[in-house]
Amino acid sequence: MEILVVCGAGASSTFVAQRVQKAMRLAGVPYAVRAGNQASLLHDLDSADLILLGPHLADSLEDIEGLTAPAGTTVRLLPEDIYTDLEGTSALALILEALPMPDAAAAASTRKGLS
Repeated sequence: MEILVVCGAGASSTFVAQRVQKAMRLAGVPYAVRAGNQASLLHDLDSADLILLGPHLADSLEDIEGLTAPAGTTVRLLPEDIYTDLEGTSALALILEALPMPDAAAAASTRKGLS
């Protein structure tokens, strides 16, 4: 699964993507995360299974959902406090709500919880 974190210019999405990647690695979630920006979004739509929009792009949410609907790509708006989430856990929670957890990763996560 490919997750695209989008902000206006791409700087803040890079920080969020790095934090989320670390949180996913620690949780055993095997998805790929990358940063993007609003200008390149049209080119990135085809490769993303989930698009996470920076909170400052809330006004564009409906338009972006319209663009992604034909491909079945899910779009979620990141919370206002996303840039203060230094561990990436709130974005990870949003991802796990939006995308199904692969069986192998779910089993590994369950095993870790039992240890």
